[in-house]
Amino acid sequence: MTFRAAVVQMSAVPFDKAKSTDKVVSRIEEAAAQGANLIVFPEATLSGYPKGLDFGARVGGRQPRGKEEYLRYYNGAIDVPGPETDRIGAAAKEANAYVVIGVMEREQGTIYCTALHFGPDGELLGKHRKLVPTAMERIIWGQGDGSTMPVYDTSLGAKLGTVICWENYMPLFRTYMYAKGVQLYCAPTADDRDVWLPSMQHIAIEGRCFVFSACQYATRGDYPEDYDAIQGDSADAVIFRGGSVIVSPTGEILAGPNHDSECVLYAEIDVDDTIRGKFDLDVVGHYSRPDVFRLLVDEQPKNNVISTEAVAYDME
Repeated sequence: MTFRAAVVQMSAVPFDKAKSTDKVVSRIEEAAAQGANLIVFPEATLSGYPKGLDFGARVGGRQPRGKEEYLRYYNGAIDVPGPETDRIGAAAKEANAYVVIGVMEREQGTIYCTALHFGPDGELLGKHRKLVPTAMERIIWGQGDGSTMPVYDTSLGAKLGTVICWENYMPLFRTYMYAKGVQLYCAPTADDRDVWLPSMQHIAIEGRCFVFSACQYATRGDYPEDYDAIQGDSADAVIFRGGSVIVSPTGEILAGPNHDSECVLYAEIDVDDTIRGKFDLDVVGHYSRPDVFRLLVDEQPKNNVISTEAVAYDME
């Protein structure tokens, strides 16, 4: 089966979920007009990645301004489900396309870096919460658990899954995704370095999957005037330089990378290429050694509070 895929390279409207959602819906419509059946957005598209902020955090102390910065970031995060997911789902249905998008999800008082998956019927299929926020991200984001690591069957004739940013450097997580049969491997990211591209090519070759990596392109002018940007206060100072890319199961670059502007990348996808590639490399099949190596994965949700009724129910 063949279909057309799109990777959207765009800036969020930082801290403004309504305007960010407007922009997302517009890009879904644009990609759908070009025949895209799968549309992948960057990490933290709703509502922004606060690159360069320190939230007033120091070892052993936190400054009051950091709490205000966190409040603004929290207010720009979304509930899942919620009004923003309803709008994106409606746009996915209108486009008759699968949509994968990075969002900042809030629950209780915690923000999670999350990827949402929508079907062409507009339904929210589910989510993946980033397992390990990277470095300073741990100050502002919570950790996901094994209960949100889905791989979906799709009407595109291939299995769809998402690994966020530096989770792609977690070899055991990649192995888990390969074992689940992922063929359409989405990698929304905030990593715009040159070394990101060879990592995406390696994963495509290793997993014999198509890789769709979306990163934001954003300038200082995309952020609020009072944003404390270490990149400089010039409106055209680059905060994110993009680098979005689509890679084939043999490591061939099908579209991108683009480091110059917002854009939408397109590629024609032949799902059978994922099977052709398994002829000589299937890292969880004939190219594995389960007598030597085995991976144990805990997919149970890790709730902090469990009622006695739930415990009693689980024990029955």
